[in-house]
Amino acid sequence: MGDAVADFTALYGRYLPAIGAYLARRVDRADVEDLAADVFAVAWRRRERIPAEAELPWLYKIAGHLVANHRRRLASRASVLARLRPADPAPGADALLDDDPDLAAAWGRLGAREREILGLVVLDDLPVGDAAVAFGITANAASIRLHRAKKALAAGLERERLERERLEQAGREPERSATPAT
Repeated sequence: MGDAVADFTALYGRYLPAIGAYLARRVDRADVEDLAADVFAVAWRRRERIPAEAELPWLYKIAGHLVANHRRRLASRASVLARLRPADPAPGADALLDDDPDLAAAWGRLGAREREILGLVVLDDLPVGDAAVAFGITANAASIRLHRAKKALAAGLERERLERERLEQAGREPERSATPAT
Protein backbone atom coordinates (compact mmCIF):
# COMPACT_ATOMS: atom_id res chain seq x y z
CA MET A 1 0.00 0.00 0.00
CA GLY A 2 2.92 2.34 0.70
CA ASP A 3 4.13 2.20 -2.91
CA ALA A 4 0.60 2.83 -4.20
CA VAL A 5 0.32 5.94 -2.04
CA ALA A 6 3.74 7.22 -3.13
CA ASP A 7 3.01 6.50 -6.80
CA PHE A 8 -0.37 8.19 -6.61
CA THR A 9 1.08 11.18 -4.75
CA ALA A 10 3.62 11.59 -7.57
CA LEU A 11 0.87 11.30 -10.18
CA TYR A 12 -1.18 13.92 -8.31
CA GLY A 13 1.73 16.35 -8.08
CA ARG A 14 2.67 15.85 -11.73
CA TYR A 15 -0.80 16.27 -13.25
CA LEU A 16 -2.78 18.53 -10.88
CA PRO A 17 -1.71 21.73 -12.71
CA ALA A 18 -2.79 20.35 -16.10
CA ILE A 19 -6.11 19.08 -14.74
CA GLY A 20 -6.71 22.38 -12.94
CA ALA A 21 -6.05 24.34 -16.16
CA TYR A 22 -8.33 21.99 -18.12
CA LEU A 23 -11.13 22.50 -15.60
CA ALA A 24 -10.60 26.27 -15.33
CA ARG A 25 -11.37 26.61 -19.04
CA ARG A 26 -14.58 24.62 -18.71
CA VAL A 27 -16.26 25.52 -15.40
CA ASP A 28 -16.65 28.45 -13.06
CA ARG A 29 -13.44 29.19 -11.15
CA ALA A 30 -15.22 28.50 -7.86
CA ASP A 31 -15.80 24.89 -8.92
CA VAL A 32 -12.30 24.06 -10.18
CA GLU A 33 -10.80 22.95 -6.88
CA ASP A 34 -13.71 20.66 -6.00
CA LEU A 35 -13.81 19.09 -9.45
CA ALA A 36 -10.03 18.57 -9.44
CA ALA A 37 -10.35 16.80 -6.11
CA ASP A 38 -13.12 14.65 -7.59
CA VAL A 39 -10.94 13.75 -10.60
CA PHE A 40 -8.19 12.47 -8.33
CA ALA A 41 -10.67 10.74 -6.01
CA VAL A 42 -11.99 8.77 -8.98
CA ALA A 43 -8.42 8.11 -10.12
CA TRP A 44 -7.50 6.80 -6.66
CA ARG A 45 -10.46 4.42 -6.63
CA ARG A 46 -9.54 3.17 -10.09
CA ARG A 47 -5.77 3.32 -9.70
CA GLU A 48 -5.30 -0.26 -10.86
CA ARG A 49 -6.78 0.76 -14.22
CA ILE A 50 -4.44 3.70 -14.87
CA PRO A 51 -2.95 3.02 -18.30
CA ALA A 52 0.84 3.08 -18.37
CA GLU A 53 2.22 6.03 -20.31
CA ALA A 54 -1.29 7.46 -20.75
CA GLU A 55 -2.04 8.82 -17.30
CA LEU A 56 -2.84 12.39 -18.37
CA PRO A 57 -5.30 11.50 -21.15
CA TRP A 58 -6.98 9.07 -18.75
CA LEU A 59 -7.29 11.88 -16.18
CA TYR A 60 -8.65 14.21 -18.89
CA LYS A 61 -11.28 11.61 -19.74
CA ILE A 62 -12.33 11.45 -16.08
CA ALA A 63 -12.34 15.26 -15.91
CA GLY A 64 -14.47 15.47 -19.06
CA HIS A 65 -17.05 13.14 -17.56
CA LEU A 66 -17.08 15.10 -14.32
CA VAL A 67 -17.47 18.41 -16.19
CA ALA A 68 -20.39 16.97 -18.14
CA ASN A 69 -21.98 15.72 -14.90
CA HIS A 70 -21.36 19.07 -13.23
CA ARG A 71 -23.01 20.94 -16.10
CA ARG A 72 -25.96 18.57 -16.04
CA ARG A 73 -26.43 19.22 -12.33
CA LEU A 74 -26.32 22.99 -12.89
CA ALA A 75 -28.72 22.74 -15.79
CA SER A 76 -31.19 20.63 -13.86
CA ARG A 77 -31.28 23.22 -11.13
CA ALA A 78 -31.94 25.97 -13.69
CA SER A 79 -34.60 24.27 -15.77
CA VAL A 80 -36.36 21.00 -16.35
CA LEU A 81 -35.89 21.51 -20.10
CA ALA A 82 -32.14 21.84 -19.65
CA ARG A 83 -32.01 18.17 -18.65
CA LEU A 84 -32.87 17.21 -22.21
CA ARG A 85 -29.79 18.88 -23.72
CA PRO A 86 -26.56 16.90 -23.99
CA ALA A 87 -23.79 18.12 -21.71
CA ASP A 88 -20.88 19.85 -23.43
CA PRO A 89 -17.47 19.39 -21.80
CA ALA A 90 -15.75 21.59 -24.40
CA PRO A 91 -14.32 24.93 -23.31
CA GLY A 92 -16.51 27.96 -23.94
CA ALA A 93 -15.40 30.89 -26.05
CA ASP A 94 -15.76 33.31 -23.14
CA ALA A 95 -13.12 31.48 -21.12
CA LEU A 96 -10.57 31.45 -23.92
CA LEU A 97 -10.94 34.19 -26.42
CA ASP A 98 -11.67 37.45 -24.65
CA ASP A 99 -9.14 39.39 -26.73
CA ASP A 100 -10.27 38.29 -30.21
CA PRO A 101 -13.98 38.74 -30.92
CA ASP A 102 -13.70 37.15 -34.39
CA LEU A 103 -12.06 34.06 -32.94
CA ALA A 104 -14.60 33.96 -30.11
CA ALA A 105 -17.49 34.11 -32.58
CA ALA A 106 -15.95 31.43 -34.83
CA TRP A 107 -15.21 29.23 -31.77
CA GLY A 108 -18.79 29.63 -30.58
CA ARG A 109 -20.11 28.36 -33.90
CA LEU A 110 -18.09 25.14 -33.68
CA GLY A 111 -19.77 21.99 -32.47
CA ALA A 112 -18.97 20.59 -29.05
CA ARG A 113 -16.84 17.75 -30.48
CA GLU A 114 -14.81 20.22 -32.54
CA ARG A 115 -14.23 22.52 -29.55
CA GLU A 116 -13.27 19.58 -27.33
CA ILE A 117 -10.63 18.14 -29.71
CA LEU A 118 -9.17 21.61 -30.33
CA GLY A 119 -9.24 22.32 -26.59
CA LEU A 120 -7.32 19.17 -25.71
CA VAL A 121 -4.78 19.23 -28.54
CA VAL A 122 -4.23 22.95 -29.03
CA LEU A 123 -4.96 24.50 -25.63
CA ASP A 124 -3.93 21.63 -23.36
CA ASP A 125 -1.00 20.55 -25.61
CA LEU A 126 -2.11 16.94 -25.56
CA PRO A 127 -0.70 14.77 -28.38
CA VAL A 128 -3.36 13.55 -30.82
CA GLY A 129 -2.78 9.92 -29.77
CA ASP A 130 -3.41 10.82 -26.14
CA ALA A 131 -6.52 12.82 -27.09
CA ALA A 132 -7.74 9.68 -28.83
CA VAL A 133 -7.39 7.79 -25.55
CA ALA A 134 -9.33 10.55 -23.76
CA PHE A 135 -12.17 10.25 -26.32
CA GLY A 136 -12.08 6.48 -26.52
CA ILE A 137 -11.43 6.55 -30.28
CA THR A 138 -8.53 5.53 -32.52
CA ALA A 139 -5.61 7.88 -33.12
CA ASN A 140 -6.61 8.05 -36.80
CA ALA A 141 -10.17 9.08 -35.90
CA ALA A 142 -8.82 11.75 -33.52
CA SER A 143 -6.51 13.05 -36.23
CA ILE A 144 -9.40 13.28 -38.69
CA ARG A 145 -11.59 14.97 -36.07
CA LEU A 146 -8.82 17.49 -35.34
CA HIS A 147 -8.29 18.21 -39.05
CA ARG A 148 -12.00 18.83 -39.56
CA ALA A 149 -12.19 21.03 -36.46
CA LYS A 150 -9.26 23.15 -37.64
CA LYS A 151 -10.86 23.47 -41.07
CA ALA A 152 -14.20 24.51 -39.55
CA LEU A 153 -12.49 27.06 -37.29
CA ALA A 154 -10.54 28.53 -40.23
CA ALA A 155 -13.74 28.79 -42.29
CA GLY A 156 -15.51 30.46 -39.37
CA LEU A 157 -12.68 32.95 -38.95
CA GLU A 158 -12.85 33.77 -42.65
CA ARG A 159 -16.63 34.33 -42.42
CA GLU A 160 -16.11 36.63 -39.43
CA ARG A 161 -13.38 38.58 -41.24
CA LEU A 162 -15.54 39.04 -44.36
CA GLU A 163 -18.54 40.12 -42.29
CA ARG A 164 -16.41 42.62 -40.34
CA GLU A 165 -14.99 44.06 -43.58
CA ARG A 166 -18.48 44.31 -45.11
CA LEU A 167 -19.78 46.16 -42.07
CA GLU A 168 -16.76 48.45 -41.92
CA GLN A 169 -17.28 49.38 -45.57
CA ALA A 170 -20.91 50.17 -44.76
CA GLY A 171 -19.72 52.32 -41.84
CA ARG A 172 -21.16 50.11 -39.09
CA GLU A 173 -19.62 48.23 -36.21
CA PRO A 174 -19.95 44.43 -36.19
CA GLU A 175 -22.59 43.26 -33.73
CA ARG A 176 -21.36 40.87 -31.09
CA SER A 177 -23.64 38.78 -29.00
CA ALA A 178 -23.68 39.73 -25.33
CA THR A 179 -24.12 36.09 -24.45
CA PRO A 180 -20.88 34.13 -24.86
CA ALA A 181 -21.06 30.86 -26.75
CA THR A 182 -20.38 27.65 -24.90
